[in-house]
Amino acid sequence: MKDNNEINTSRRDLLKGLTTAAVAGAVVAGTTKVATAAETVEIKPDVKKNGYRETQHVRDYYDSL
Repeated sequence: MKDNNEINTSRRDLLKGLTTAAVAGAVVAGTTKVATAAETVEIKPDVKKNGYRETQHVRDYYDSL
């Protein structure tokens, strides 16, 4: 029988580190979405009634490019 007086904690430390990194990544991703959603943009009224309309979601898409 093997005499193990010293406990190897490297596996536990690795799992703790991976969990901490995953939680930190989720927090950063969540705060990025909140900051983006809080921005306000003034909407100018469209002069044309027919054809292409540049609505807010289209402007948001162009800004993301």
